[in-house]
Amino acid sequence: MTANINELNEKWVASGQLVSDLQNQAQLMVDDEAASAEDVTTIQNKIKNAIAKRDLAHENLVQAQAENIIADPSVQTEPLAQPENDLKKKFVDEFKGMIKGNPKVINQLDSSTDANGNQIGLTIPQDIQTAIHTLVRQYDSLEQYVNVESVSTLSGSRVYEKWSDVTPLANLDADDATIGDNDDPKLAIVKYLIKRYAGISTVTNTLLNDTAENILAWLSSWIAKKVVVTRNKAIIDVMNTVPKKPTVAKFDDIKDIAITGVDPAIAVTSFFMTNVSGLAVLSKVKDAMGRYLLQRDPTQPEQYMIDGKRVIVIADRWLADVSGAHPFYFGDLKQAVTLFDRQQMSLLSTNIGAGAFEKDLTKVRVIDRFDVEATDTEAWVAGSFKEIADQTANFAASAPAAG
Repeated sequence: MTANINELNEKWVASGQLVSDLQNQAQLMVDDEAASAEDVTTIQNKIKNAIAKRDLAHENLVQAQAENIIADPSVQTEPLAQPENDLKKKFVDEFKGMIKGNPKVINQLDSSTDANGNQIGLTIPQDIQTAIHTLVRQYDSLEQYVNVESVSTLSGSRVYEKWSDVTPLANLDADDATIGDNDDPKLAIVKYLIKRYAGISTVTNTLLNDTAENILAWLSSWIAKKVVVTRNKAIIDVMNTVPKKPTVAKFDDIKDIAITGVDPAIAVTSFFMTNVSGLAVLSKVKDAMGRYLLQRDPTQPEQYMIDGKRVIVIADRWLADVSGAHPFYFGDLKQAVTLFDRQQMSLLSTNIGAGAFEKDLTKVRVIDRFDVEATDTEAWVAGSFKEIADQTANFAASAPAAG
C-alpha cells in the first residue's frame, strides 16, 4: 500500500504542475496577437480538464491514505464480542434502534438536551470519536496544526500573553529587595462560544443489516469527512484575520517573511503553508545556477522545505486562490489559533424531514460542537503570490590587473 500511495502522491503533484503550466500559457496569450478566439477556448478547456484531473488525483490519494488507516491492525477495532468493546456494541444497537424508530431509544434521545435546551441525540462514544479523529488527519485536516483544547462548557474565556509582550524577570540586587509591581504582563482575554455544526446523510436498509464493525467503519468515514470540511473552513476563516499580508514577488521575499515575519522564538516551530496551485509555482523557482530553490526533506522525500522549514500543502478546494493569487502563510498555528472542542459529537435521524418521507428514506444528521478563535495574531503571517521570479546572477566584474 505504501508504494501505491507514493505513486498517487506523484500523480497528484504532477497534475498540479500541469495546471500551473497551462495557466501560464493562458496568461501569455493575453499579449499574443496571433492567439485566436479558438486558441483561447482550447486552452480554457484544457485548464478546466486539468483542474478536474488534479482534484481527482488528490481525492484518490486521500482515499487511499484513509483506507490504509482503516486496514492498519494497530487502528482496527477488535471483534465486538470482547467485553471491553461492549460500549461499541451498545452504541451500534442504539444507532439501529434510532433508525428503526425503537420507542425505547427514541424516548431516551428526546429527553437528551444540552444547557441551551438543544436536543443532543445519540452521543458518539469517546473511543469511536478517537477513531474518527484518526481518519480526520488523513483528509487534509488543518486541525492537526492548531492548538486543540477540550472544554466541558458551552462558553468560557482564556487568558493569553503574546510573545512580543513577554518581558524578562526583574534583577533583584539585594536578597530583601521588593519585587516591583510595574511588570504587569499585557494579557489578552480570548472568549469562546461553542457552536453547533451539522450535516445529513442517507442510511439504507442494507447498512442496517450489516455487521457492527462495518456500520462503525461507515459512520467513522462519513463523519470524518464532514468534520474535516467543517473545521477546515472555520480554521481558515481565523487564519485570515492576521494583520500582516505581505505580497511575495521573488524568493528573497520568502526569506524576509521567514526571518522577520514572526518572533524568533516562534520561528523555531514555524512552517510555511500554501495550496496545490501555489506549490506548483514554488516548485519551479530556480536560483542563479538553474537549481530549484524548493528542497526535499531528506527524511520524508514527499515533503518540501524552504530553508529547513516545512512547506505544508493543502488542497485548493479547502485553501482556495483569491483573485488568482495563491495563499502563502508562515508561522506557528498552535500559537496563533485555538480550536475549543466540546467533544460531544452526536447523531439524530428522521424519516420525515429533508425529503426522507417523500422518498421513503432515513436521514441521519451528525452534529459537531466546537469554536475556533485567534489567540496570538503575531504568530502567523498571511501573504499571497501569483508568480515568483527566478533568482538572477549577480557576479561583479573583476577589475583589470595593474599594468
